[in-house]
Amino acid sequence: MRIRPMRRSDLDIAIDWAAAEGWNPGLHDADAFLAADPGGYLIGEIDDEPVASISVVAYDTAFGFLGFYIVAPSRRGEGHGLAIWEAGMHYLGNRNVGLDGVVAQQPNYRRSGFRYAYGNQRFGGVAEGDEGRGTVPVGEVLIDDVLAYDRRCFPAARRPFLERWLSQPDGHALALPGANGLRGYGVVRKCRAGYKIGPLFADGPQEADQLYRALAGKIVGEMVYLDVPLPNVEAVALARRYGLEPSFETARMYTGPEPDVALDCTFGVTTFELG
Repeated sequence: MRIRPMRRSDLDIAIDWAAAEGWNPGLHDADAFLAADPGGYLIGEIDDEPVASISVVAYDTAFGFLGFYIVAPSRRGEGHGLAIWEAGMHYLGNRNVGLDGVVAQQPNYRRSGFRYAYGNQRFGGVAEGDEGRGTVPVGEVLIDDVLAYDRRCFPAARRPFLERWLSQPDGHALALPGANGLRGYGVVRKCRAGYKIGPLFADGPQEADQLYRALAGKIVGEMVYLDVPLPNVEAVALARRYGLEPSFETARMYTGPEPDVALDCTFGVTTFELG
């Protein structure tokens, strides 16, 4: 198998594979994903046929995130997964690496040096919300304010990614201003099935509720999904308050120490593929 960096068209293949696995990617994720780290996506080929993929996004010199670890079903059991895994981990070097993996794969990730931090639960249901009183489109807020707030909840700065994530087609990005700066922000985007809200970052449960209702209000009656970090019990309560039901769980794991981020402000994960 030959392993090389992905081209834009290769990432479309990996996203289609992710959809086939039931991960329900966004319709317009690819450009934002590539912006995060253009060299952080690898594809494995045999005779020009794609057989394996992995994303290993290096956000900075200290932190990276692993996702899109997929082998084509017809080529599993042949060692291609291990080969592209090793290439991806080599790319990330000595960084602290995070991932959101399906629970069944935890033993394999542990053997590769990852340690369990906490679980995430995907909740889904029919969106109900309102006109979003008190929220404003992120375009009306200085991007630096959003980036600063995001950095409280994410282990690294990610401006190139967020500039595209916040402005993607078929999506809405809203912020909640306050007297002393932002009190939270969130994004809702169209996916293969329904919509996902992520991130949903807020100072507390009241602010998160206000933002959730505003984002869900953009897509009333559609299916909506929210990926919740289970240690944030207020986030779980929010999901259940709006009739969202749990579907599956992932394991957030790191090769190094768990990053010092405001998990109590994280009511919705941005995306399991990139953290």
